[in-house]
Amino acid sequence: MTEVGLPDGRTLEYVTVGPADGVPLVLHHGTPSAAVVFEPWAEAAAKHGFRLVMYSRPGYAGSSPRPGRTVADAAGDVAAVLDALGAGRFVTVGWSGGGPHALACARLLPDRCGAAALIAGVGPYGVTGLDFLSGMGTENLEEFGAALEGEAALTSYLNEQGPAFATAQAAALGAALGDLVSGIDRAQLTGEFADYLAESFRAALRSGIGGWRDDDLAFVTGWGFGLGDGRVPVAVWQGGEDRMVPYAHGRWLAEHVAGAEAHLSPEEGHLSLVVGGFEGIVADLARLAG
Repeated sequence: MTEVGLPDGRTLEYVTVGPADGVPLVLHHGTPSAAVVFEPWAEAAAKHGFRLVMYSRPGYAGSSPRPGRTVADAAGDVAAVLDALGAGRFVTVGWSGGGPHALACARLLPDRCGAAALIAGVGPYGVTGLDFLSGMGTENLEEFGAALEGEAALTSYLNEQGPAFATAQAAALGAALGDLVSGIDRAQLTGEFADYLAESFRAALRSGIGGWRDDDLAFVTGWGFGLGDGRVPVAVWQGGEDRMVPYAHGRWLAEHVAGAEAHLSPEEGHLSLVVGGFEGIVADLARLAG
């Protein structure tokens, strides 16, 4: 793990895996999560000539908090990490809560970002044509309900939920995720992926619930950028059996992100899409980036 210092005094932790001369593939982790590498993803990136780069968003793990951050702020943080690596052009992937942050990079760093892929990415709140909460599992209904009440309510809710994730073990993930996992997703909670997911939860909560809280608040307020600039190609990947980020989110993004390519799979879930489909998504990203 490496740290980069920022002009405002914060630090960000990041990790890189793969060919040193490879184009960076910046992978934005989900919510809650951190810069923990899942080896099959690094291998898929390297297979297509990319160097996997992950950083922990502010407030997660070893990255300094940034209360009040917006989704748009991710672009500046990514630029700082890339500058520290001496890298110019990059591509980006965002899974789940990472989706909006990958889109921010595509929209706000168009001279550097070659392409973006959103995998089960969260859509914006309060927009016409998207019922944000519809189809979510019980836990997400409670979590985002608290987020919509404000910071104090959300902090209280996450303080209650946090310990189960801060001490997560692979064998107990099904119970911890509860109503958020459909049948196809529950089947993914085994072996190497379950170990990775539990480790990422533990890392995310190492410094408390600040990063998780600030992610949620950023999702339900203005993202800080528009969706209409189509200079950077974007692919939207979404499964119909997703109870964390419902199918309607992906469909809405595919219809409203300028020039987006839609890959909507009714039979896939939130986890199955990224476990079984990541290499194909990276191959498609390479195609989009030219």
